Amino acid sequence: MRITDILTGEELIAPHLVAADKGAALHELAAHLASHYEEITEQSLMEVLWERERLGSTAIGDGIAIPHGKLPGLRGVLGMFGRHPEGVDFDSLDGNPTRLFFLLVAPEESVGQHLKALARVSRLLKDGEFRKRLMDASGSAELLKLIRSEDEKL
Repeated sequence: MRITDILTGEELIAPHLVAADKGAALHELAAHLASHYEEITEQSLMEVLWERERLGSTAIGDGIAIPHGKLPGLRGVLGMFGRHPEGVDFDSLDGNPTRLFFLLVAPEESVGQHLKALARVSRLLKDGEFRKRLMDASGSAELLKLIRSEDEKL
């Protein structure tokens, strides 16, 4: 599985998130993804994202969060990328603000796809130089180009 199988176009990139806190960031991400897929409602997505966050923060440090969950009725893993220029407190493991978000949602019965997608995103974002390039990118088109290029190297 490649990131580009999930992140299929510029419309799935939100380069200027404005949320002031974790709840607002989740809401902003969920609203963005739900607006592009009729099989997802913002409310159902928010419920599964909060359910997962209650188990422990999906902010893994280094300015990265990978909020994720499972929903019934999906045919495959869906996702989006968001960037918050200033960062937001997302209860990160390292205590630092979170700036880069990759939201993933998988079919309810999926185990393998879900884990493969999480692993792929984690590998993609572990390179500090790549994260810097993502923060410096000018907008959705450049962000998508960077992600595609890096994804091809994995």
